[in-house]
Amino acid sequence: MKTMDEFANRHPGTTGLLRFFEYAHLPEHLRDVSAPIGQLARDLVHTLPDGPELTAGLRKLLEAKDCFVRAAL
Repeated sequence: MKTMDEFANRHPGTTGLLRFFEYAHLPEHLRDVSAPIGQLARDLVHTLPDGPELTAGLRKLLEAKDCFVRAAL
């Protein structure tokens, strides 16, 4: 996983949400669930411009990721 430096030029609202998609700190069984979603979030930020729709989409993706991780507990 690359560092957040790759997103240094992005809107603070975008980078503020991306930090919640980091997964290196998780135990392996939770990392397996979280990593693909974290990568999707990063791919979307690389593809889409900053704006309210990106922020809303990332928030909803974060909510879904949290549900999936809780299901794996």
